[in-house]
Amino acid sequence: MTIDSYSEFDGLGLAGLVARGEVTPLDLVDAAISRIERHNPALNAVVYKAYEEARAMAKGPLPEGPFRGVPFLIKDLGMPVAGWPRSSGSRFARNITDTTDGGLTRRYRESGIIPLGKTNTPEYGITGTTESAHLGPCRNPWNPAHISGGSSGGSAAAVAAGIVPMAHASDGLGSIRIPAACCGLVGLKVTRDRVPNLPDAYDYAMGFVVDHVVTRTVRDSAAMLDATGKPEIGDPYPAPAKARPYMEEITLSPGRLRIAWSSETASGRPIDPEIQAALARTADLLKGLGHEVVEKGMGIDYRALYAARGPVSGANFAAGMGRLIEEIGREPEPDELEPLTWAALKGGRRVTGEQAFRGYQDLRMLNRQTLRFFEDWDIYLSPVMGTPVPEVGYMDPVRLEPREVNRRQGQVFPYTPPFNFSGQPSLSLPLEMSANGLPVGMMFTARYADEATLFRLAAQLEKEAPWHGRKPQVWG
Repeated sequence: MTIDSYSEFDGLGLAGLVARGEVTPLDLVDAAISRIERHNPALNAVVYKAYEEARAMAKGPLPEGPFRGVPFLIKDLGMPVAGWPRSSGSRFARNITDTTDGGLTRRYRESGIIPLGKTNTPEYGITGTTESAHLGPCRNPWNPAHISGGSSGGSAAAVAAGIVPMAHASDGLGSIRIPAACCGLVGLKVTRDRVPNLPDAYDYAMGFVVDHVVTRTVRDSAAMLDATGKPEIGDPYPAPAKARPYMEEITLSPGRLRIAWSSETASGRPIDPEIQAALARTADLLKGLGHEVVEKGMGIDYRALYAARGPVSGANFAAGMGRLIEEIGREPEPDELEPLTWAALKGGRRVTGEQAFRGYQDLRMLNRQTLRFFEDWDIYLSPVMGTPVPEVGYMDPVRLEPREVNRRQGQVFPYTPPFNFSGQPSLSLPLEMSANGLPVGMMFTARYADEATLFRLAAQLEKEAPWHGRKPQVWG
């Protein structure tokens, strides 16, 4: 391998080169560093660089994991790394430095990866676009005038540009699937508690948020979930066990699946015609592969679902901010939080305990509507987004009023949240491209704890409708 061909390999491919002695981990680290320096001025994807630490780690013994020697980036949100800052995209948290690795950080290290630094995220991961007053906007490698999605936008931009083959991401209302869709990647939101993030992640208590990675290939996603998706002693709600390794699942036929598809939205408003056409083409593709494909929406009570979620998420955010305020030792100054964050914090502090638990009770019952739908269907297909990828600034949480930010987010991101509420695995695949040359992600959702079916179907689609030949403007 030469440094010029580094970006052509996925994570397992690079690990294979290391295992065969064709390259050293240090060669890979230096290749990744050169790409950060080349592309980050255009993208603003990497916001903390730990080059010398990574080089030192590459020279020493590494764990014999599936990704031994592979460069890796970690999202700057909810992931403690010893000696690294954890700003969460916020001026208020800009001086926090973690003293120890978090539980999931340790699992990533055990897989053999070499952490290079941290990636851009919006303030506290609130928005579906990675634009903040503290870290600045992250831009899309396919067209830097457009967003990279959020809240894992920095990770997605870095992977799409060929800086690293995969990077840590997290998803609370769509924050893995949205950046994957914007940047043309594989983005799996795993089942609730499939990947433990203990003992650190208090904000995950309501079960909406999960951690995994964004990747360019299905097999990298499967291999990393095999490495990190294991129960941990003390897990209060471990996910149901898998039948076999996901790396085996991707070698198996999905069989003839029952797939329902729809563009129904919570608001009832139609989506962009270009996205609607891409969805219909994906349904036709699935029919051509022999699956039973029927146009049918879930028909759940979206209005009640989102109303129930409001006080739950609000109170949970206020509680998480309360812990952060205790850690820092003071309340935030007026200019240390963005308008949307202030609105969320003040609103969350007004929620009573009765309102929060009433919302949680309602969510539990309403999620049964969603889960019951999958008694008859193996997969539910929808787009990830309701519009083509917007330009940077369209949902700017720094400049726009909070109500307008949320209105625009509802228009652009109408599909992902219900499966955070229900805890189901949900996957974005880069099957389509828009007329302006930006990716269009299609979302596949399976029964609770059934990542296996998603991986089998994803591997089939990767073979029959491959996306690897497409390259963004900012690449390699």
